Amino acid sequence: METEARWTADQVLALAPDAASRKAGARLATPSPWSGTGVAGAAVWGLCKGSGSTPYQTVVDVSGPAFRCSCPSRKFPCKHALGLLLLWAEGAAGPIAPAGAPEWVEQWTAARRKKAESQAAGPAAEKAAGPADPEAAKRRADRRAIRVEGGAAELEQRLTDLLRGGLAGADRDGYKQWDEVAARMVDAQAPGLAARVRDLGAVPAGGGDWPSRMLEETALLHLLARGYLGRERLPVPLAETVRTRVGFTVDSAELLAGPTVRGHWLVLAQYDTADDRLTTRRIWLYDEAAGRFALLLSFGAAGRAPELVLPVGVVIDAEVAYYPSALPLRAVLGTQHGTAPAEAAPRGVAVAAALDSYGVALADDPWLDAWPVVLADVVPIPGDVRWQVADATREEAIPVAGGAPQWRLAALSGGHPVTAFGELGPTGFRPLAAWPASAPAPVPLAP
Repeated sequence: METEARWTADQVLALAPDAASRKAGARLATPSPWSGTGVAGAAVWGLCKGSGSTPYQTVVDVSGPAFRCSCPSRKFPCKHALGLLLLWAEGAAGPIAPAGAPEWVEQWTAARRKKAESQAAGPAAEKAAGPADPEAAKRRADRRAIRVEGGAAELEQRLTDLLRGGLAGADRDGYKQWDEVAARMVDAQAPGLAARVRDLGAVPAGGGDWPSRMLEETALLHLLARGYLGRERLPVPLAETVRTRVGFTVDSAELLAGPTVRGHWLVLAQYDTADDRLTTRRIWLYDEAAGRFALLLSFGAAGRAPELVLPVGVVIDAEVAYYPSALPLRAVLGTQHGTAPAEAAPRGVAVAAALDSYGVALADDPWLDAWPVVLADVVPIPGDVRWQVADATREEAIPVAGGAPQWRLAALSGGHPVTAFGELGPTGFRPLAAWPASAPAPVPLAP
C-alpha cells in the first residue's frame, strides 16, 4: 500500500543536479519507456528501456529520498530517477499504481534499513566505548592548534604588509600572491582561513569600488585571525564560531550522538555551488513551530552532485543536530520519522524585521555570509541600479543581490505580494523560493 504523499512536478525537478538532467528527466516522464512500475510504502520503482537489451532498474525511496539506478550515469539523481518520479508525481500522466515489490527492490530497501539501523547504533556505541586513545587524540589536537596559531600569526603579518603598502596596487599580481598565502594556510591546517584568502584574490576582478570591498574583507580576515589567537578570552559560543570559521570541524556521528532537536522541518530551498575542487549543496530547513532554521551542507567531488537530496516543499519529521556556534544554523540530519506535503506557506516577517534580525545575527557572527529570512507580502520592483523587494507600502525595501533570479521572482509575483524565502547577505537579498497567493508549496527560484 502506498503511504507517502505524492510530490508535485516542481518538487521533483528541484532535485535535478543540473538543467540538462531536468530536460532529460522530463523526456522520460511518459509511460512508453517504462515497464514493471509500482509503488509500495516509500518505494517507487520501474524498468526503463535504454540503448541496450536490458532495461535499467530504477528505484527511489521517497522518504529519504534515496536513489538507485543500474545506468552508468554519474549524476545523482540520474535522468531515469527523475523521469520515474515525474511519472509518479501528482498530476503526471500514467500514474504508477500500488504493487508488490520485486526482489531487486526488496533487496535494496532491506539493505537501506540495515544501514540506517547500523548508523543509528553506531554513534551510541562509539560514545559508550569512548576514544581508543584519548591521550593520543589530545596530542594531535594540541599539535594542530599550535600550527593554526602559527598560520594565524603569519596571516596577520601578511595583512599588515598589504595595508602598509596600500591597497591600490593589490590587483597587479592577480591571484598569485593570494594562492601563495592560501597554500601557507593549508599547510597550517587552517582551511577556513585558506578559503577566505583565496576569495580576496577575486575581489579586484569584480571591478567597481574594489579597494573598499578589499578593505572590508581584509578587516574581517584580520578579525578572524585575532579571534583565534585570543580564543581563550572569548565566550565559549563565540570561540566555537571562530574555530569553525578557521576550519575546525566536528564529526557528524559525534554530533548525532549528543543532543538532537526534533521538529517538523519544511524544506525551503536546495541549490548547488561548484568550483574546480568541490560541489557544495545547501539545503535550508525551517521549523515554523519553533521559529528556527537549519542549514544542511553536503559535498561531492568536482563534477559530481552530492548525494543528500530533499524535495523542496515537503515537511520532514526529523531530528537534527546543530554544530556548536554562537549562532546555530548549520546542522546535520539525523533520524527521519516521516514526510508530509506542506499545507500552507510559512508565516513571514516584514522587511524591517528581517533587516533587524540580520543585524543581530552579524553581532553574534561577523563572518556570516548568508542569513535566512522568510519575507511576508513583498513585491519585486525595478530600481535605478538593480531590483528590490519591498513591502506593500514600499516604505521599506531590500536590494536584490547581483546574479539572483529577480526576473523569475517578478514573473511569479506579477506585481502582487508574495511570500519569499531567501538569504540576506552583504550584497542584498537572494530569493530562493516563493509562494504565490494561497499556494501551499514553494516555487524554487534557485538555479
